[in-house]
Amino acid sequence: MVAGILLARYAAESLHFAFAFVGIAQVVGGAAILLWSGRHYENLHGRLRAGETPVHPTAVTLVGVGSIVFTGLSTVLAIIITLSG
Repeated sequence: MVAGILLARYAAESLHFAFAFVGIAQVVGGAAILLWSGRHYENLHGRLRAGETPVHPTAVTLVGVGSIVFTGLSTVLAIIITLSG
């Protein structure tokens, strides 16, 4: 989320609206993950207390792929911005 905020701030200052959109998307995605994890906290820990596994394979895959995609995209955009400026 911090990388998204920094990317959006830099893009707003230099008028790169496409980069600003990507930064805002990162912040929104991070916020969605935080909200989702907060809402399901008790559900997951209830399963742990019962001796069951709380891991949901689809959620793990989505979070992992989302993190890798956003991090890679941020890195590529940062390199492009650095080389063009």
